[in-house]
Parts: sequence; C-alpha cells; structure tokens
Amino acid sequence: MADQATFAEDAMPLMDGLYSAAMRMTRNAADAEDLVQETYLKAFNAYERFEAGTNLKAWMYRILTNSYINAYRKKQRRPDESDIDDIEDLYLYRRLGGAESAVLSRSAEDELLEMFGEDEVKLALEDLPEHYRMPILLADVEGFAYKEIAEILDVPIGTVMSRLHRGRKQLQKRLYSFAEEHRLLPDPEPVS
Repeated sequence: MADQATFAEDAMPLMDGLYSAAMRMTRNAADAEDLVQETYLKAFNAYERFEAGTNLKAWMYRILTNSYINAYRKKQRRPDESDIDDIEDLYLYRRLGGAESAVLSRSAEDELLEMFGEDEVKLALEDLPEHYRMPILLADVEGFAYKEIAEILDVPIGTVMSRLHRGRKQLQKRLYSFAEEHRLLPDPEPVS
C-alpha cells in the first residue's frame, strides 16, 4: 500500500511522458492537459490502493488510457465536433519495428518509411481504428512491453499481440499505397 504523502514525489517525474502520450491520443493540447490532470487526480485519489514496489508508470498509463477511452466513448455518443490539431512531431516511422530491429538491421520497410514525411506517418496512424492505434502508441512510441500493454488496456496479452500485428500491417499497407501513388518506390529491377 502506497502513502498519498509521497504521491507527488513518486508520480511527478512521469508527467512529461504522460503528457506526450495524451497528446498522441487526443491530438489536442488542451484536451491532453485535461486528460493528464484527470489522470493525476484519479491516481492521487486511488494512490492508497496502489501497491508500492509495483510498476507505477504502467499503473499511471492505465489510468490515462482508461480515462481517454471513457472520454472517447462518451464523445462518440455526441454529434461530431472534433477539431484535429497538429500533434507534436513524432519520429514514429523509425520506431514502428521497435528499437531493437532498427539497430540490428535496416530492412526494406525501414528504408521505405524514411521516404515519408512525418505528416504521412501521423495521418496513417491517426486513421487506424482506436483498438489498433492505442497498442501501437503504447508499444512503438512509449516502449511498453506486451505484458504492460495488456495490463494498461485490460486485455489478454494475445489480444495485444494480435492488435499490434494487424495495426502494423494496416500501417504498412497504407504507407505502401501512398509510396506507390507518389512514386517513392524504386523502379523494379529488370528480369533477365
């Protein structure tokens, strides 16, 4: 059991990361600030139930994600009034395959992704269905492990793996189509 007196000391170092994640989720600075504020309020109120020694970062991200999902569902029940603002620059295209694969080898997909501007990658990511976008953001941008993502989203680990696979495939297909349309792909080598 954690002590609320130590909440600020324990949780405040996570604020920048939570705000960045909230920006990617909401795509709006004001909404991101509200989401982070709501997350800290809920976390503070529930901090006495947090088990000291467990993963505080994953716990905070779960509160953030659940708060976002609840607000998203509530917003879906209302008429459209969304205003999509630009979100902070992401170097997501370098991390879509994970940091390990980027360091170990450069695949044709990595080289293809480097041809895109960040706007195309952001748009492709934003166009993914929410159930694919959230795991990709948590895995490829925030660097959470599958188990942590499963805890944050409250789904089985197999579901996380499946959604990541399908979401990445949709991103790959969308970006490949964009590359074909804009003639960003190298000319095929002639067959002799």
